[in-house]
Parts: sequence; structure tokens; C-alpha cells
Amino acid sequence: MDTDAVIAAIAEPSRRRILDALRERDGQSIGELTEALAPLGRHAVLKHVGVLEAAGLIVSRKQGRVRRCHLNAVPIVELAQRWIDDFGARASAGLLALKSELERGNDR
Repeated sequence: MDTDAVIAAIAEPSRRRILDALRERDGQSIGELTEALAPLGRHAVLKHVGVLEAAGLIVSRKQGRVRRCHLNAVPIVELAQRWIDDFGARASAGLLALKSELERGNDR
């Protein structure tokens, strides 16, 4: 894994939006991603998808004339494991659960 490429890829907000869109519904076409990322145009989305592919965060396949993109979370998980030991992961999970619970309480 090229750590620098992964970090550079997820540093850009539009690329994170692409990853979020694929997390919500994997296997979207470039056209569907372009609609989800409006006002970005098709060429900008293609450029961002290329960067994400180079970092290994997206895998795309052509189905006829349609290019479908699929999320590959492995590089992000590897990146997280690099800096978070078992103790830190357990502590973080507890804090995230507390944060979620407190945020749900604010919605009531």
C-alpha cells in the first residue's frame, strides 16, 4: 500500500464524497456519481475516480458502455491499523459509542 497516495486521495473533499456515495450504494456508474456530486462535471469526477483508483480505494469495471465503481476499504483499514493499536482501538470505540449516544440524545 502506498500510504502517501491513500492520504492524498482522501484529503480532497470531493473524493471523500465519492467514497461516501459508494459506501451508501456500491457499484455506481460514473454518470450516477456525477449526479451525486453535482455541480462537479463528468470530467472532474473521472479525474477524482482516477486518483482514487491509483490509491487502491476504488476498483472500476466496464459493463458494456457503463463503467461501474466499487469501494475497496482495505487501504483505509490498513492505514487505521498502522496507527491504532488494540488498546487505542478499544478506547476509541467506547468514545465513539458515547458520542453517538449523546448526539442521539440531542435529537430527541
